[in-house]
Amino acid sequence: MIEIEVDNRSGEAIDEAGARELAAQVLAAEGIEAGELGLVFVGPDESRALKQEHLGIDEATDALAFPIDERDELPEGLPRQLGDVVVCPQVVGDEWRRPLIHALLHLLGYDHGDEMEAQEALYT
Repeated sequence: MIEIEVDNRSGEAIDEAGARELAAQVLAAEGIEAGELGLVFVGPDESRALKQEHLGIDEATDALAFPIDERDELPEGLPRQLGDVVVCPQVVGDEWRRPLIHALLHLLGYDHGDEMEAQEALYT
């Protein structure tokens, strides 16, 4: 079972159920049957600070991924920690689904390029 914890710090109304459902669908389609995922919705200031801290770029962004286990082989009985996806609703507006999918694929080890674009197309 995939456990998805949602934390909305953005100050915006979020379709939490829709975000959970989309994340679960993408992860299941990618063969992830169990694990823990954090979905965090933040405002532009926090988005900017995270991007600056982790990528050295001073701008608010649509979504960031902070992977932990990716698809690594885990010892028996150890739960998969997928990591966190951070989405900024003020940057993405109503178009939050594609950035969420993009960040989820980064959690699973995809890098930018043709393979990621092909996978994104399956879910959008």
